[in-house]
Amino acid sequence: MAAPKMMMARPTESDSHLAHTDSEGLPTLFSRLGDDVMQLVDSQLTLLKVELKEEARAYVTGSVLIAIGGLIALVGFALANVALAFGVSTLFAQTTLSEPAQFALGFVITGVFYLVAGGMIVWAMKSRLEKVDLVPDRFVEELRKDKQWLKNEI
Repeated sequence: MAAPKMMMARPTESDSHLAHTDSEGLPTLFSRLGDDVMQLVDSQLTLLKVELKEEARAYVTGSVLIAIGGLIALVGFALANVALAFGVSTLFAQTTLSEPAQFALGFVITGVFYLVAGGMIVWAMKSRLEKVDLVPDRFVEELRKDKQWLKNEI
């Protein structure tokens, strides 16, 4: 009777990794861990820079739009005040109001209208900026994952 053939198990990649790890000394392992942690910190800082640039770009865009809205409201306020003041003064030409009082009434009416319009533009841009999240979400999530990984490894 022939003896049964014994199958030798092939070494797997994890077996060779374990054998390689066993042959390494503790200082080498700590050195590799230190290198890995430094590489991790470097990649985290790069991610933080990218996210901060994105956030800064959103704030700059919103700020420019607020400034443009303010300028438009200011120019419109000045021009419309003058035009409306002349228009209102002609409407009150038949009244007993003096000419300066007629102009003043025109400026007040126009001024209130453009203050409301400009305020609405500024409020809308401010509301848009409030929706931008200051905390870089991807960076924070990566830090959480890395913290968990370090806990598991050490």
